[in-house]
Amino acid sequence: MTTYDDRASLTDLTAVVDRVRESVEGVIEGKPEVVRLSLTVLLAEGHLLIEDVPGVGKTMLAKALARSIDCSVRRIQFTPDLLPSDITGVSIWDQQRSDFEFKPGAIFAQVVIGDEINRASPKTQSALLESMEERQVTIDGKTYELPSPFMVVATQNPVEMEGTYPLPEAQRDRFMARVSVGYPSPEAELRMLDVHGGVSPLEDLQPVAHAHEILKLIEAVRGVHVAEPVRRYAVDLVGATRTHPDLRLGASPRATLHLLRAAKASAALSGREYALPDDVQALAVAVLAHRLLPTAQAQLNRRTAEQVVEEILQRTPVPSAPQQQSGFGAVGRTAPAYPSHPPRRL
Repeated sequence: MTTYDDRASLTDLTAVVDRVRESVEGVIEGKPEVVRLSLTVLLAEGHLLIEDVPGVGKTMLAKALARSIDCSVRRIQFTPDLLPSDITGVSIWDQQRSDFEFKPGAIFAQVVIGDEINRASPKTQSALLESMEERQVTIDGKTYELPSPFMVVATQNPVEMEGTYPLPEAQRDRFMARVSVGYPSPEAELRMLDVHGGVSPLEDLQPVAHAHEILKLIEAVRGVHVAEPVRRYAVDLVGATRTHPDLRLGASPRATLHLLRAAKASAALSGREYALPDDVQALAVAVLAHRLLPTAQAQLNRRTAEQVVEEILQRTPVPSAPQQQSGFGAVGRTAPAYPSHPPRRL
C-alpha cells in the first residue's frame, strides 16, 4: 500500500497534477474551481456530471481533461436512436471461425465523454450502470474488464426538456459529483475572445501526463489518512439528508463513500497527507446535491437541493481537533485531525 514516507515521490506526483491543471485551464478560462473539482473526481476514481446551459463549455471541459492525459478517449453523442450495443459492444457471428466475435463498444476507453447524456432513452442510459459501478461489461454471459484508469465525463442541459429523458436516480447516484461551469466573468470572457477567436486551443492541446502517472496518483490518494472524527462528520452530513423534511429521497451509502474518496483526493491536491473537515465541507454540495429529491412542497417554495445541503452544513457540528490520532499514513505514525499550520497548496 502506498504511504507518504517518501516526500519526494509525493512532490513528483503533485507536479503531474500541476501540468494537467494548467493544460485544462488554458482552454477553460476563469474557472479554476471547476477544473479542480474535475481533477478531484479523476483522482478519486469517480465519474463527473457536467450540467449547465448551452454554450458555456461543458463539452470543451470534458475534451480538455481527456486530451491532457495520454489515455484512450472515446466520445459518445447520445441521441434518441442510440442503442445499448453502441455503448457496450456486440457479439457478431464470424463465419470463418464458426464462432461469435465480440466487437467492443465506445465504453472501452479510459476516458469516455458522454455528450448530452439525457437525450438517449432510459434503455440506453442503463447500459452505463454496470460499467460505471463495477468497471466491467457483461455481454452474452461473458464479462469484460474495462481499462484503468476509467472515468465517464457526461454532459447534460438542465433547461431544455424537449426530446430529453431525465436521468434516473440509479444513474445519477453513480456520478461522484456534479458541476456547473457557469457564465465566465467579463474579464475571462474577454480573454476567451483572444484565445478562442481564431483557432480553438483544443486543436493544439497535447497530453501532459501519462496513464501510468494517473494510476500512481490514484494509488497515492488511496493512502491519504482520514481520522475517525472526519469520517463520522461525513456520515452525519449524509445521514441528515435522509431525515430532512424538505427531501423525499436522501443520499445513499454510496454517496458517503464518494464524499470520503473525494475528500481524500482534495487533500492530496492541497499537498496534504490527511483529510480535514474542510475538504468534506467544500465538496458536500457537489457530491450530494444531485442525488437528492426535494418534496413537492419544497419545490413549490423554490427550495433547491443545493440550499438544503448548505443548510445541513450550517447545522451539523464540525468535529473538534483531538490531541493526536493514531494510524496516520504508515503504521505507527501519529498526526492531528487538523493541521497545526495552514495546508500547503499546489
